[in-house]
Amino acid sequence: MFKIGMLIADRYEVLEKVGTGGMSDVYKAKDHRLNRMVAVKVLKQEFSENATFVSKFRVEAQAAAGLMHPNIVNVYDVGEEKGTYYIIMELVNGITLKRYIEKKGRLTPREAVTVAIQVAMGLAAAHRGHIIHRDIKPQNIIISKEGKVKVTDFGIAKASTSNTITSNVMGSVHYTSPEQARGGYSDEKSDVYSLGVTLYEMLTGKVPYDGETTVAVALQHIQDPFPSPREIVPDLPFSVEQIVLKCCEKSPDRRYQTMDELATDLRHSLSDPEGHFVRRTEDEDLSDTRAITSRDREEIRRRTSAGAAGAAAAAAGTAPGSLSQATQGFQPVSAAAGAGTEGSAAAAGQNQAGNGAESFGNGVYAGDDEYPAADRDSADELEDEEIAQDERRLDRIIQILSVVAIVVIGIVIILVALNRRSSAGSTAENGAQQQETAAVNDDQTDQEKTEDDSPLIVLMPKVVGKTAEEAQDALKRANLTSEIVYGTSDVYEDGVVMDASAQEGERLEEGTKVKLTVARHETVTVTDVTGSKQSAAEETLRGQGLKTAVEQIFSEETEEGYVEKQSPEAGAKAAVGSTVTLYVSKGPDRTGMAEVPNILGMTEQEASAALLQVGLTPGETTVTDTSGRYEPGIVVGQSIAKGEYVEEGTKVDMELSGEPRYSYSARIEAPRYSEDPDYEEGTPVTLIIRTEDGKELLNTTTTDFPYQVSFTGIPYSSATLYLNYTNVVIEDSQTGETEGSEITERSIEMNLERELVFTKD
Repeated sequence: MFKIGMLIADRYEVLEKVGTGGMSDVYKAKDHRLNRMVAVKVLKQEFSENATFVSKFRVEAQAAAGLMHPNIVNVYDVGEEKGTYYIIMELVNGITLKRYIEKKGRLTPREAVTVAIQVAMGLAAAHRGHIIHRDIKPQNIIISKEGKVKVTDFGIAKASTSNTITSNVMGSVHYTSPEQARGGYSDEKSDVYSLGVTLYEMLTGKVPYDGETTVAVALQHIQDPFPSPREIVPDLPFSVEQIVLKCCEKSPDRRYQTMDELATDLRHSLSDPEGHFVRRTEDEDLSDTRAITSRDREEIRRRTSAGAAGAAAAAAGTAPGSLSQATQGFQPVSAAAGAGTEGSAAAAGQNQAGNGAESFGNGVYAGDDEYPAADRDSADELEDEEIAQDERRLDRIIQILSVVAIVVIGIVIILVALNRRSSAGSTAENGAQQQETAAVNDDQTDQEKTEDDSPLIVLMPKVVGKTAEEAQDALKRANLTSEIVYGTSDVYEDGVVMDASAQEGERLEEGTKVKLTVARHETVTVTDVTGSKQSAAEETLRGQGLKTAVEQIFSEETEEGYVEKQSPEAGAKAAVGSTVTLYVSKGPDRTGMAEVPNILGMTEQEASAALLQVGLTPGETTVTDTSGRYEPGIVVGQSIAKGEYVEEGTKVDMELSGEPRYSYSARIEAPRYSEDPDYEEGTPVTLIIRTEDGKELLNTTTTDFPYQVSFTGIPYSSATLYLNYTNVVIEDSQTGETEGSEITERSIEMNLERELVFTKD
């Protein structure tokens, strides 16, 4: 148990508790070594002694620590303190996307798309590291005070391998994919579905499916057509609607296959909102016969064993997929988001609904009270029905595969027989030389077809020492192809094969291309064409009787389209008709790079969209120009110049124009005679400088004139000076004269005004 004020690892000072979950507490702390604020996620003491929970904790820490991206909450450190395990991670000050949606009702299409782009970029980085989130929802997306979007809570993510990935833990049911709801195979495309649902909620303010129980919502994800967001927002851009619908297809094969593909279409929608560029798979596109893949076979085996285990466990009263307590993970947090208090349902579907589940990582515990007994019964019935359906489907698949296997074996036997007959006929017609080749072909037809229909293997015939024509004929009879190149030789005559890319008797796949080097005695000295444009280099070499082959290479030194090197090199002797390979530059390697656009003159929102569209991240904004030359909010400077190439995701800071600033410095004179002939020196005068909108820049009373005032950096071009004071007049009340029998004092309130004009800074 961590206490406020304690020091962890002689480095992290615990300042305050900012959130709690079923298995974890989250604290705000100060890293004294690097002088920064961090979040500390702590495994509760009662779980620290459980080896299973500790193992889950370590898996999460290792997976999350490998994710470094501007749109992912970073993990800095992991450790153990007196038997208590903790993770040190980035502290993000902001609110969750869920709260942001609730505050705004719904987001504009452009705002929703820019948020989705940043989430997709973060998830793309995770997927490249073989990390699948499996719980994408607005509660796990944080928008910082600076407007940056970060994905948090990789608590139920697992590092995927080349094997089939399954998970008994699923995220909140409103955002779960159909395959997760079934408790089946889930991969990167499951995150695509969940992000599509999140985008739907951003655009409409609602989730697409809702129901009284988690089972009811899960069934809707599996069975019901996905509603169009245009039903709620009729003026939604066409391309954005299509992106949502493609993300949320029931079949994973119909969705975006990668987050990078999704991000590309999202960026495209910013510049062409009504465009028809989103390609969605139609039913007929999926109707073609496809070969079953190794992944499909693995899934069939898994479902078979799962079904058998389920039947056995059902007899004992414990279905294999049920979870009395799903493993609780550790979520990166912000001071605003805490440990996830959005109250989302923790689990649903055939393997999850029914036993109160702890959401792994979002800090919300759902006990038995949250799932009534009726719901648990429904979940059990759904599970039994799913298992039965799986078994029936598996039986049908096995029957179909058996028929297909018999047909394929029959076709192979017929083809082999025809091949033998063709080889025998060819031998009778072509004489002794072809008898030799036929014998080779008889050797190669030793039924070298593998069980998975690998290409036929043939033996490389003898070609060295034969003429080019004879060698090509021999290769053709062996079902191989050929390519002729030329070289010089002191041994072989012109037109004779002096070398080949494969050795005699070597085992090759049918159709393999064999390069034959043919002797040619006429030679030329190869001209140096490095540094020349490709077209000019090819023309020069052709003039020497040489052929050219081109290979494109990345180069930092050589301009695109120009030759960087050649083979053979300049000055070498080459046979006429031989090939010179030109290595032509295609410019620097821009893989994973983005070209910085020109954002000067744009508004901040336009500039942010332009940066996101090319894969960059909007950075910090500061107001630097208050001259009034530009409207407020216009980009007048960028931290990285246009045209430069930087890594995708790099932050580009912006300098903005602001309201113009003015200054005023003057000596205020006492009331003039022309303004008030009765003013007497020494009279207290209240000086007030007030702007048009009522803001007072000065309010003071003085008797000393002239009175010095000075203002700088004020957002006003003018103001009014008020001089308020009281005159005491001594006069005859009857005659108005200053002498007489009825002399009295009379006070007169004076209010003088003067217009002031300020100077622009």
